[in-house]
Amino acid sequence: MPPVSARLPVFPWDRLEPYKAIAAAHRDGIVDLSVGTPVDPVPELIRAALADASDSPGYPTVWGTAALRDALTGWVERRLGAAGVTHTQVLPVVGSKELVASLPAQLGLGPGDRVAFPRLAYPTYEVGARLAGAEPVPYDEPTDLDPAGLKLLWLNSPSNPTGRVLSEDELRTAVAWAREHGVLVVSDECYLELGWEADPVSVLHPDISGGSFEGLVAVHSLSKRSNLAGYRAAFLAGDEAVLGELLKIRKHGGMMVPAPVQAATVAALGDEKHVTEQRERYERRRAALRSALEGRGFRIEHSEASLYLWATRDEPCWDTVGALAELGILVAPGEFYGAAGERHVRVAFTATDERVAAAVRRLAG
Repeated sequence: MPPVSARLPVFPWDRLEPYKAIAAAHRDGIVDLSVGTPVDPVPELIRAALADASDSPGYPTVWGTAALRDALTGWVERRLGAAGVTHTQVLPVVGSKELVASLPAQLGLGPGDRVAFPRLAYPTYEVGARLAGAEPVPYDEPTDLDPAGLKLLWLNSPSNPTGRVLSEDELRTAVAWAREHGVLVVSDECYLELGWEADPVSVLHPDISGGSFEGLVAVHSLSKRSNLAGYRAAFLAGDEAVLGELLKIRKHGGMMVPAPVQAATVAALGDEKHVTEQRERYERRRAALRSALEGRGFRIEHSEASLYLWATRDEPCWDTVGALAELGILVAPGEFYGAAGERHVRVAFTATDERVAAAVRRLAG
């Protein structure tokens, strides 16, 4: 039997290791802007909730506690603008990457089915399709897709890697087209809280959904908004028929968010102060890095939201990666996100203030 991994591309981050070694050799150390991993402390109220729930000897439930489901439905109504959200329309998951990678298989997709995602995209959309044996289909515009055999349409706004935000008209058009052709829309909205030059809107907002979640699922994560990447805290909201089926499957698979993490999620979603404070940190870092990159001759495209600057100086992305590595700065080559990114790099602004300042000095040198 051929290994399942044979279906997958080479893990992209392994190719960055030689450049990481070059950057690490800088006399003042590496400034790693390649991965958008949080570096700031987990807010105290969230850590306290985790600690208070640490004596949890029993198995948690896949659907989560009633308190967690209340927190999820309340946040979806407050933040996404939906109304009358019920417990059957939310589902906690063990981090959003796990969900993205396994969703096509959990939906029962396989050979003969097609999964569509943006041409410039988080590579795990393609991985999920390949793991299920389905055909991955990159697109420029979703409405240009051939609907034959298309079962799952990924949207991603704000985008990883570009930071592009889809307009309300673009979202409405995509949703209407998918509904017309019976295609499930799953919208990755993990960066929704991080709009800088645009105000991202969820597909679950009534102006987009028409007041119905039919055929729509939104993916959200606490990794970015609350510095909880290490907690693996995420959730789905949307069509109760789809979520109900996923709940049944995930019960059999034992895909349970740990009880202390469920309690921490309740605390995180009930507090906006820490989100505002974290946004302000990122906004300062973003402004500093953008100015420094532009001063170095880079052009920043899109990047109106998310934790990244999509930068180019009109050369092959690996040349840019190599040149920045010589300055002790590590960035992600745009090629990781599809061939259309081959002349861009993705620059994360999730480093500490001290490391961002170091990068700014080196770019100005």
